[in-house]
Amino acid sequence: MLTHPIPPLYDENSKILILGSFPSVKSREMMFFYGHPQNRFWRVLSAVYAQPFPETVPERRAFLLRNRIAAWDVIASCEITGSSDASIRDVRVNDLSPILKTAEIRRIFVNGKTAEKMYRKYTEPLIARPAVVLPSTSPANAAWSLERLIGAWRVIKTETEA
Repeated sequence: MLTHPIPPLYDENSKILILGSFPSVKSREMMFFYGHPQNRFWRVLSAVYAQPFPETVPERRAFLLRNRIAAWDVIASCEITGSSDASIRDVRVNDLSPILKTAEIRRIFVNGKTAEKMYRKYTEPLIARPAVVLPSTSPANAAWSLERLIGAWRVIKTETEA
């Protein structure tokens, strides 16, 4: 059983919450979200917000907070083989209430189908808030080009402005 090692990132100014499923091996090593160099999350967000690509963990933290984005994952602990979402079992979910009590989260987004499935099954019944599913930024989602991902993810920007 693996336990999620990365704390949620948010502050009182966060307007959206982006949830993945569970951190990859690389993300767990880096101790921050979307650490695998082939994951397109940071390229997509830097394009959506027309800001420089954040290279380091401190730059990535600052990028999310500056753009009023909270980030975490649906799963707190699970059995998983490597980074394979398909192998996830024995799920325990993260408690989102500290984020939701601190920030005025306008909308919750999930990054990919596994995060959506886990959110709908375990989290949505607890907090009664739907999530918008976005196409996965994972390299396993080869059907989506970077350009298509950027187009689909632009919806998050409207929620963090104003």
